Amino acid sequence: MTDPAPPAVAPPAPSPASPARALLPFVLPALLIGVGSSLLLTGVSEAADLLKDVLWETLPDALGVGRWSALWMMTVLTATGIAVGLVVWKVHGHAGPDPATTGLVDPPLPPGVVPGLLLASALALAGGVSLGPENPITAANIALAYWLGRRLAPGSPAQLWVALGAAGTVGALFGTPVAAVLILTESMVSAPRQGPSVEGGRAPTLWDQLFAPLIAAGAGGVTTVLLSAPTFRLPLPALDGPRWPDLVAALVVSAVAATLAMAAVYLFPYVHRVFHLLPHPVLALTLGGVVLGLLGVLGGHLTLFKGLEEMGQLVADPQGHSAGALVLMAVVKLVAVLVACGSGFRGGRIFPSVFAGVALGLAVHALVPEVQPAVAVTCSVLGVLLGVTRMGWVSLFTAAILAPDPGLLPLLCVALLPAWLLVTGRPQMQLNDSGVPLR
Repeated sequence: MTDPAPPAVAPPAPSPASPARALLPFVLPALLIGVGSSLLLTGVSEAADLLKDVLWETLPDALGVGRWSALWMMTVLTATGIAVGLVVWKVHGHAGPDPATTGLVDPPLPPGVVPGLLLASALALAGGVSLGPENPITAANIALAYWLGRRLAPGSPAQLWVALGAAGTVGALFGTPVAAVLILTESMVSAPRQGPSVEGGRAPTLWDQLFAPLIAAGAGGVTTVLLSAPTFRLPLPALDGPRWPDLVAALVVSAVAATLAMAAVYLFPYVHRVFHLLPHPVLALTLGGVVLGLLGVLGGHLTLFKGLEEMGQLVADPQGHSAGALVLMAVVKLVAVLVACGSGFRGGRIFPSVFAGVALGLAVHALVPEVQPAVAVTCSVLGVLLGVTRMGWVSLFTAAILAPDPGLLPLLCVALLPAWLLVTGRPQMQLNDSGVPLR
């Protein structure tokens, strides 16, 4: 019998007053969970990359077929849909819940679901599906941390292990603990504090509550950096300024990007409903693979996969694509996210949304060369992420690390305001069990 899921995912205070003697016992578990979260992420990513090389290099070269030909893209993505469909149908746990109903940090799944979830995610990553690893890996690490923690320390707060699994994974994904702390801080604002808030006349401070998750996030980030040295930084020209026109451009670009993302958000429940008219997951995912193949043919091979490497290729050759081609890539990528998630592929929406924002930002610069590339790209990413994720801190952080420049941060903080006004209170790209968008 599995333990009941905790009511919220906000990081708890290990003790209401959180003296040092209460915090110290959580140091070692936090370190182990952070390192383990990074190792699981790295292992799944490496396995997916090996299979990706076979599917997109070894096999087409051996068969004499163009790696990015329409025939091969259609073949691989259709086969990926069939393979993931079989995992969802036959493997224990059915690879977890419907991905359209999941967010980045959710209550823990039963540990028996984890192998199928990771297998489905790895197949999608290797096959070119436009989703990232963030949701499945975070769900897997939360499930394992919660299951292990509740057995080793049955009397410990249930939320602690959820927070440690989430923090370790997000730290590993971004190679820094900052994003994890921002995500958990947002959770703490939205979730009520459980239990008494004061003991000995002192309320727990924010750092008391984030102490153990920060250790997990730091351990996860350091481990990932040592193993694979990930980077989100793009080779964009340095910011010249900032100048007054940059402020206007930042406001307009973020609002336009958020509007485009919201159009995708409003389409999401309809796309999901169409695929779920099919009576079987293999049929839905096979159809999803076919549609993703067609989208790949339309948008080009750079619109496949999670988008991290591909956006670097876009920025490295900004003159290689017209403004129209870049806008097409951004739209195709967002539609591909809708199809992938709506048809049942397991994966996250943050990484491909960043690619869509980068493509849109480069299109803005191509149309209006006076808008500096760093301003156009980062503000576009900010707007798209706000619309897709509704996570203000993480959107701001992700945009800022793409082109780390002290002059950009004030612009991004101002650019966030109109975009947030456009997206707040509106539907999210996440559904409840009845297929109704969350708000």
